[in-house]
Amino acid sequence: MEKGLSGGPTQDEVAAVALWHLRLRAGCTVADVGCGTGKIAVAAACTAGRVIAVDRRPEAAACTKEAASVALARNIQVICGEAADVLRGAGPIDAAFVGGSRDLEAVLGVLADEVSGRIVVDCVLLGTLHRAVETMQRLGIFREVVSLQVARSRTLGSGLMMAPANPVWLVIGEAA
Repeated sequence: MEKGLSGGPTQDEVAAVALWHLRLRAGCTVADVGCGTGKIAVAAACTAGRVIAVDRRPEAAACTKEAASVALARNIQVICGEAADVLRGAGPIDAAFVGGSRDLEAVLGVLADEVSGRIVVDCVLLGTLHRAVETMQRLGIFREVVSLQVARSRTLGSGLMMAPANPVWLVIGEAA
């Protein structure tokens, strides 16, 4: 975790797969919901023309602003507030990453209306996975779930072992 934020940054490997599934195009507009440390917003800013980074926690919004400043990413707009309220009417949005799960159903409802493209929800809790799939199916935007398991080497005695990280599920949707 960075700067005392709950949830911590998205693992690099998970971020790479999530960004690939977003299908970003040069100049597109991306929403990063629950932007936290700003990792996804900064990575998306390399391709996107505009990134709307939203988090309800002032400390997360500040962390994302700092990450954007360090990366010289001037195309990131950081907004502290409830995502459903912030993003309602904020379109057109070409893709959205959801890293936070508070009010997930309301957020996905707004994104289904505002996004013309991919929506990727990062889930570490089984309950969030279930809610994301169920909500996307109800909205008619569900495409698939991708399960990711990352393991990293670490020294054990004179050899190496693989230490697994917790599994992550990406729920992919596509809005018209």
